[in-house]
Amino acid sequence: MRSPIFDQANHRDPATDRWVLESPKLLRLGFGPDAIAQKGAMVAYRGQLDFAHQGSKGMGQFLKKQFTGEGKNLMRVSGQGEAWLAKTAQEIFMMELENEGLTLNTDHVLAFDASLNYEPRMIGNAGMLAGGLFNLEVGGTGTLAVLSDGVPLVLDASQMPVYTDPQATVCWSANLTPTIKNDFKMGALIGRGSGESFQLAFHGPGFVVIQPSEGYPYVPAG
Repeated sequence: MRSPIFDQANHRDPATDRWVLESPKLLRLGFGPDAIAQKGAMVAYRGQLDFAHQGSKGMGQFLKKQFTGEGKNLMRVSGQGEAWLAKTAQEIFMMELENEGLTLNTDHVLAFDASLNYEPRMIGNAGMLAGGLFNLEVGGTGTLAVLSDGVPLVLDASQMPVYTDPQATVCWSANLTPTIKNDFKMGALIGRGSGESFQLAFHGPGFVVIQPSEGYPYVPAG
């Protein structure tokens, strides 16, 4: 008896590239060079790989991690072999950075080249109502795999302002600084609000990526 799971459509991609999407929700990552990945994202591997907590590069980064929570759930993967990474069947898309940066919440990070720099950053004056005072800025030259709860959409913020739900916002160009747009009305105090009182506002040369979901409610670090 033959199971449909063995059909050709379910066979692994024969490509030998370092970064290969086996499917929209499963990434295969080949080693040599080290990579940084979200803790718990490994679903299978083969070869001689080591998975270790990714420590801070200095006291300043350590204190930021402790205070913000950003970057604390990352691990370093090293060795020779290949690993398959995924998280709750979320969509995965790849970003190729070339001396540029991307800002995102750690929950949207699946993996990236260890040669890329990363640092917790304050989101300007967006504040805690923006889904968190801090996010993670990843920059340099290399590959970054990003998670999205559904197929993502890229919006250009250069021509006119883009307003996004904080929980639906996946990432944005690091040169953009979001602000808060406040549409709060007194009716919200008696249950007559729209549920859309606060948005992130982006405007400038760059892009914003959103997901078709508000994801999980934000829980402040600590």
